[in-house]
Amino acid sequence: MVTTAGSAPTPGTIIHLREHGFRVVATDVDPAAPGLYLADRGHLVPPGDSAAFLPRMRALCAEEEAVAVVPLVDEELVRVVELAKDGVTVLLPRLDFVTTCLDKYVLMRELEDAGIGVPRTWLASEWPSDAANSASGGLIVKPRSGRGSRGVVVIDSVHDMARVVSEGGYAADELIVQERIRGPEYTVSVVVWRDGEVQAVVPKEVVLKQGVTRYAVTRHHREVARVCRAIQAALRADGPFNVQLCLDADGRPRVFEINPRFSSTASLTAAAGVDEIAGLLRQAVADGPRLTDEWREGVAMVRRWTEDFLTESEFTSHGISPAPPSTADLPGQMSTSGTGAAPIAPVRVR
Repeated sequence: MVTTAGSAPTPGTIIHLREHGFRVVATDVDPAAPGLYLADRGHLVPPGDSAAFLPRMRALCAEEEAVAVVPLVDEELVRVVELAKDGVTVLLPRLDFVTTCLDKYVLMRELEDAGIGVPRTWLASEWPSDAANSASGGLIVKPRSGRGSRGVVVIDSVHDMARVVSEGGYAADELIVQERIRGPEYTVSVVVWRDGEVQAVVPKEVVLKQGVTRYAVTRHHREVARVCRAIQAALRADGPFNVQLCLDADGRPRVFEINPRFSSTASLTAAAGVDEIAGLLRQAVADGPRLTDEWREGVAMVRRWTEDFLTESEFTSHGISPAPPSTADLPGQMSTSGTGAAPIAPVRVR
């Protein structure tokens, strides 16, 4: 079972797994999510941070006889780990690593204590007012929890800081302030499973990022690989994770975030020679072979829109429709898709 079927990279992941012989069930909150129609089966689920999410996933795993779940969005990670108690393999790091990474302030403290380079980081409620003067590249303000680039603001003055706190909708202790590192950015796939041995580290230099990485290229970088292995040794993820870092003015990696799940650039990792998702799935459910740290440098990813084609019967077999709701699907009424989706409010066009 693969979640987040509407995310940009997920349809490709679904197709890739099917091509490698896996039966794939996809889930998403949105009936328009394309991955729902490219999987063997598709199901609508509540949001990952809602109380209804885990019961729905538990029922779907039983109905579809799922042996493994590949979660791909942060909001659902803590709840979906519970499926392991039902005998379902969850392709995530250990829970304590997941919860540490989801609190970015706690993560920075733990990495710093382990001697791993990070940007200077404060809670917005306690940052020193002269920090803006000593950070030549400016400062990054972002929510303490949450995924991707949501809510991230660049500031360079105390006045900006006051405005961000007053207008951002977050309490000061729900925001962190980080020194902005201006060097090249890397997103790094760290391939590891329950034995704790790192099987591969694949650094990818980010060329363009707009919410998700859109252009990137694989790069061999000895110090980046060393730091990522040190993270596993210190924090014991024992599952796949993705490190976000920048190189400082001296070329040293400074980790600013860790995603405790597969990266949105896992397809680039596979194209370079390390098929992390399919490889770890085989190890988890079929005693498959370990992956090796052998991959090609200079493989560039260009993320684009594309189309896939299937028969009408394949498209409609899921019992879900991506079409806008009919006039019967007004607030207070359930969607006519028959999937138990939440009511959908009408859209007014001017």
